[in-house]
Amino acid sequence: MSNNPIQTHLQEAIQRANAQALDISIAQPAKEFFARSHQLLYSYNFSWLSRPIIQYPQDIVAFQEVVSQVKPDLILETGIAHGGSLVLSASLLCLLDVMEGLDPRQSPRKVVGVDIDIRPHNRQALDEHPLRFKIELIEGSSIDPEIIQQVRSHADGVDRVLVSLDSNHTHEHVLAELNAYADLVSVGSYCIVFDTVVEDLPAGSFPDRPWDVGNNPKTAVHEWLKTHPEFEIDKDIDNKLLISVAPDGYLKKNPASSIYCDS
Repeated sequence: MSNNPIQTHLQEAIQRANAQALDISIAQPAKEFFARSHQLLYSYNFSWLSRPIIQYPQDIVAFQEVVSQVKPDLILETGIAHGGSLVLSASLLCLLDVMEGLDPRQSPRKVVGVDIDIRPHNRQALDEHPLRFKIELIEGSSIDPEIIQQVRSHADGVDRVLVSLDSNHTHEHVLAELNAYADLVSVGSYCIVFDTVVEDLPAGSFPDRPWDVGNNPKTAVHEWLKTHPEFEIDKDIDNKLLISVAPDGYLKKNPASSIYCDS
């Protein structure tokens, strides 16, 4: 056990999380809660600094922990909706600046959000938000070559990059996003793929959407990882949360020295 109190806490938390993930008396009710809460639109009940954030609180906390660990200079997000996730990212980047003795308005840290359709009322709300100075908005399909080039240009010369994929949830689209942006992720950072939980819900849970069991972010993640051994699923996060829209979706990029392939 480490002599560092923080490291000791983290190690003990991982041990507890791994144990609880194997405990059917809590793991099964967690799955049942998610299935029913999804039907009740539970994730639509929350906001972050006055902007609706369509997310489960557990994933919001996990995202904060990832940002605190990685300390990214740039967060790239696909999928904007009401802008709550962008405001969350912007606020966390401001906190990093303050903790490092930087002026958030002078710091180059920023979050770049891309969406195929930024509704006028959402754009106006973001334009009027106090954290707008930390946010860049790009309208267009996240897999359009011109948009990809525009998004990637923001990563030029940036040391630490975190990527969050949360737009169209079909297998084909997410696979294209992973191929377009995941290589920008810095070593030790993450590409977070949201809504992988679609694969774990009953078939037909999204009758008005093109994604379903067998065609969703999790199927894309598993296919993509077959040819990208530099990334691995951070199961410690899954085990800790139990309730999450992104099981198998927290993908951590490893140092080159830890990458190997079976012969």
